[in-house]
Amino acid sequence: MGSSGSSPCACCKLLRRRCTQECIFAPYFPSDDLRKFAMVHKVFGASNVTKMLQELPINQRAEAVNSLVYEANARVRDPVYGCVGAISYLQTQVSQLQMQLAMAQAEILCIQMQQDSTATVTNTLPTYVDQDDRLMLLSENSNCYGVLPHYINFPSSSSSSSNVFQDFEPLKRDSFGLEFDS
Repeated sequence: MGSSGSSPCACCKLLRRRCTQECIFAPYFPSDDLRKFAMVHKVFGASNVTKMLQELPINQRAEAVNSLVYEANARVRDPVYGCVGAISYLQTQVSQLQMQLAMAQAEILCIQMQQDSTATVTNTLPTYVDQDDRLMLLSENSNCYGVLPHYINFPSSSSSSSNVFQDFEPLKRDSFGLEFDS
């Protein structure tokens, strides 16, 4: 706060005004962190931040300032999307990780099915089947990829959306069976 022995807050220092004891910015923007206030001021403006802080109860102002600083930094990095771009990126990452988890779970299930079918087929094969036939039967019974196609062919969220309409033919005017007067 701007008393007779301390330096003004970052807002008052940047805007070159006298910092008073009642300065609303002083508790949240210390004088040693000019960059923090400069970002907020660049994106929102000092008067808008003043109005926002005055409308909030004192116990919520620190969280509001943290949110404003975060949004201002995100807006400077990505002027179009701001923090929504960061959220979208993180949601995409979560989707990709969920897909990888599903693939890993499917592989575990396949391995378990292979082990179960190997034990079952080995125990039920007649003793007169030679080794080559036994290996062929085991490999045919252990193919679990046909059992779990929805895990194996899971679409990637990073694939382009143009792949979705590969067999799409544009609708023609007469395809509805209606006639139009020209």
